[in-house]
Order: sequence, then C-alpha cells, then structure tokens
Amino acid sequence: MADVLDKFMEFHPVHGTNVQLDPSGTRATRVESFANGLCFSKNPLNPGEIFLVEIEDKELGWCGHLRIGLTAHDPRSLETVPEYSLPDLMDLGKSWVFAITRNHNRVVEEQPPAEPAGDDLAGGHRLGRGEPEQEEELSRPKVFFTSPHLCIEKMYIPMDKLVGRSRPGRYSHILDDLYKLNALPPTARRSRIGVVYVPREPGFADMHIVINGEDMGASAKRIPTSQPLYAVVDVFAATKCVRIVQVEYGFASLQTLCRQAIQKNIVHRMALDWLELPEILKNFCKYE
Repeated sequence: MADVLDKFMEFHPVHGTNVQLDPSGTRATRVESFANGLCFSKNPLNPGEIFLVEIEDKELGWCGHLRIGLTAHDPRSLETVPEYSLPDLMDLGKSWVFAITRNHNRVVEEQPPAEPAGDDLAGGHRLGRGEPEQEEELSRPKVFFTSPHLCIEKMYIPMDKLVGRSRPGRYSHILDDLYKLNALPPTARRSRIGVVYVPREPGFADMHIVINGEDMGASAKRIPTSQPLYAVVDVFAATKCVRIVQVEYGFASLQTLCRQAIQKNIVHRMALDWLELPEILKNFCKYE
C-alpha cells in the first residue's frame, strides 16, 4: 500500500456535460437534467486503493441512483463522454459499472453443485440482498467496527472513513451509533460508497463495492489489469451531488490527530461551537 500513501483523490477534469466540479476537484454536482453526470477519478487506482464518495445531496422526482465502477478507458481518450454509464460506457467495453439501489447490492456466491447437473451454472454469482446462506447465521447479529480495518482479500482499508456521520444536532450521538450499525440506506444522504479492485491471480483482479463500511462482495471478476483502471462515478437521477472522502492508509495526518484528541475531550459535537478553534477544524471534527 506504499503507492497510495498521502495520495489526494480528485475527479478528472473530463466529465459529463451536466457535471460541475468545485475548485478542489473533490465535489461533483449534476446541475441539470438527470443524465450526463459521468465522472472519473483523476488518476488510475492502485490495487487495494478505494475511491470513496459520500452522497451530499439528492433530487426528488427521478428514478434511479448513483452508479459506480471501474473503466480501463483513459477519460482523455474519449471523443465524447457517454451520456450514461449504463449502458453507454459499458457498451464501449473494458468497463464494469453497477447501479446502487435502496437495498444492498451484495453479491451472493453460488456454491457449485456436488455433481454436474445439466446446464446449471457452477461457481457463478448473482446480485441479491445479501441473505446469509447458512441458517445458523440468521440468528447471528451483525457487528461492525470490530476492527480498525476492512479486509478484502488480504487488502486492508482503514475503517475510520468508510462510514459517514450524522449532521450535528441534539441526537447526533444516537444517530452516529446507528450509522456504525449500517442502518443507513445506501442511497441516502451521508451514505458512503466506494469501489476497489483486488488482485486474485496474475494479470486479473476482482472489483468490490463497499457501502457504508460493508464489503458487497466481488461485483465483477477477472478484470484485466494490464491497463490502468479508473474509478467511474455516475451522478445519476436522484443522486444530485457527491464528494470524495480522502482515506488515510499510513500514519494519521496532523488534522486527524487533532480531531481525535478533541473528540476525546468533548461530550457532544455541538460543544465544538464554544471552543476557540479555526472554523475549518471545527467543521472537520463535526463531519468527518
């Protein structure tokens, strides 16, 4: 993971015609209509490096939500940015994109049958709601944040940034606990969604989508890694605005250390307003 230390994530300057980037290049807003909201990462991703975004704003009246994935197309090589990621970008080939829905798009691995059975598919995968395959798991409660890292095929991603926080308010401390239990719908404001690929064999990798700190499984398998892979984020339909969440893989930054020290000594985030701190640091402690 040495290649991704201190790497600042930005959106590529090449994007859909309805996308407006903020000066930092980390916030993408679809300014009109419901399409032409395609965005790319500014740089190719490294194995195990997550491209993480948070849904900041939504727009009622449209059907459909954020779409995310990977592409081997360098955005600068595109004659025109496709209107849609699905199916337009996919039709160009060398792209793997999935739509985020209200239910978790968890990939459920289908176990191969004990004996060959006609035309049945062995070892395939499907998209589902993530129901456990074994009955004993039904009674096992989900527990999140038990580890400081999310492990995906021997790749470790810091858990700290994978789950968002509620807006500061009287009940923030209660809502934040619900966020950590993954009670936030994937398409809601403050939901954090990321894409990452992990090597499985020489020259190939699997793409995983992470929603609010939970690995959704291998959404696409045996992706060729001979070409650089860029993250794709389609700010589509009901998703109006997203921002990139920076993930720290190495030593925590001074800003993060300050936040941790402050949070240990306050009862509630609203107490930050009474502290003599720079406004930018207050906002960082409130929202990150």
